[in-house]
Order: sequence, then C-alpha cells, then structure tokens
Amino acid sequence: MGYISSAMFDMSCLLAQHVSGASNMVPDYEVKFLMNATAVLDPTNSYKLKPFVLSAFSMPTSVTKMHVQFLDTNSKQIYNAGWSPRIRKTEGESGFELTYKKRYPVSGSDINAALTTANSEGFDSTDTDWDAQIEWGYSQKTLSISRKKSATKSGYSGMDLPNTSDSRSMLIDKAPGTFEDWGGVNNWGTDLLDVSRIYGPVLAKRSIGTWSGLEVYIEVWPIKDVAGTGIEYIVEASFKTGSVSVAGTKSGDLQTYLEGQGWFLAGDSLKTGLIMDRY
Repeated sequence: MGYISSAMFDMSCLLAQHVSGASNMVPDYEVKFLMNATAVLDPTNSYKLKPFVLSAFSMPTSVTKMHVQFLDTNSKQIYNAGWSPRIRKTEGESGFELTYKKRYPVSGSDINAALTTANSEGFDSTDTDWDAQIEWGYSQKTLSISRKKSATKSGYSGMDLPNTSDSRSMLIDKAPGTFEDWGGVNNWGTDLLDVSRIYGPVLAKRSIGTWSGLEVYIEVWPIKDVAGTGIEYIVEASFKTGSVSVAGTKSGDLQTYLEGQGWFLAGDSLKTGLIMDRY
C-alpha cells in the first residue's frame, strides 16, 4: 500500500501551477534501479548478463551498443550549474545524438515544486522542443529537462565518437538558446563548451525485454573505478511510463521482484555523476 499511497501523493502534487502565466511542463517517468553486478553478470563471458536474467525478462542475447561522452570544463562549471551536454553514438543509427539536459532535484515526493522551479527558469508547457522526465530512483527523484539534436561529421565510422575539437564544434553549433544564454548571460554555455574537454567515453550495452506488461531495459555501463585503475560495472534496470500511478505501483513491484531474486542493489543510479567524477 505504501507504493500506491506514494503514487497518489505524487499525482496530487502535479495539479497545474502557473508561473508567469504559463503552466508547468508535464513529465513522463523513468523508473531506474541498480542491479547487483556480481549476481547478474558473467565475468567469464565478457561481463554479459547471465542467461537466467535474460530469461526472466524475455530478453534476446543480442544487445545494442551505446558510446557516450560528456563535455565540460576542467572545473565542471556546466555540470555544477545542473547541465549535462552529451554526445551519443548508438549502434545501428547514423550520425551522433546530441543532448542538452538540465536537472532539478526533487525534494521528497514534491515533483510539482521541481517543475515550478524549472518554470521560473524558463521551462514551461509552451516549450514543446524540450522534454520533461522524472528519473525515479531507489531513494531519490530528479526532474530532467532535455532537448535532443543530431549531427554528422565525416571521418568517423562504426561506434567512433568525435574528438574534442569536433565535439566542441557540434555542441556549440547546435546549442539551443536556453542553454547558450543560461542565467541571462550571453553565450554562457557556448563559451564554456569552447574550453571544454571530454568526460568519458563509456561504451554501454542495452538489452530490451518485457516484465509485468512493461518494456524493460537493462543497461551495463563499464565505468572507471574510484582508483582509476580498473572497471566498475554499473547495471541498471529501468522502464518508462507516462503515468505517475504506474510509476509508483510498478516501481514497488519491480523492486520487490529484484529483491526476491537476489539481484537488487540498494542505491540510486547516478551514472553521469560517476563519469564526471572519474574521467
């Protein structure tokens, strides 16, 4: 019942609010849980998901590769302002996907307060180019507002990511005005990108399956360990929904299932933060 009550509370928090005459954005929800890498990955088979995990979620043995890197200054001025400019190359897709993401912490279950804060900073329901999402974790929720662009560049093939110079040029050229002039400072974002460096890259793998009527993703992210001498495998199970009540109910169900299998890892999935800290 606790999960349903939480969902109902979250729903009540999403009643329309207005800041400067425009209503708040309406988010969708991505529930994310960490899985115990030791329990679900096979170190004798390139750290792939074990067969019984694939079977539990009706997943094929094939995966989709995603090569990811972020750009920021040495002092992480962009990240510290809540922004994350990212470049991703996904297997089977042409070109590069550029994402400009702004994050807002959610205090407890007060999703609407985060949406109202975002509204006061220029992200409201009239911004149809931007997508709002609640990242719903084990103990934390985060509002992310993102805009995606695409770019191409000759000289790269396969899963290659662009070098620093080309990465800067892509992200500067495609930068949306909100990011570029953040905080009312002309060229804030693009000036910082002009002196940025790469954080990463990380080559992740995604498996897609189903569970309890939902499409479920399991991603494996090999990220440098704290010492910088080895690899820590971050395994994340997730699903997306447009319904706060489904997010609330099914998040509890999924956690209970993963705990019952011995696969659950208590903690919040903060992949971007780990990459920014360790690269």
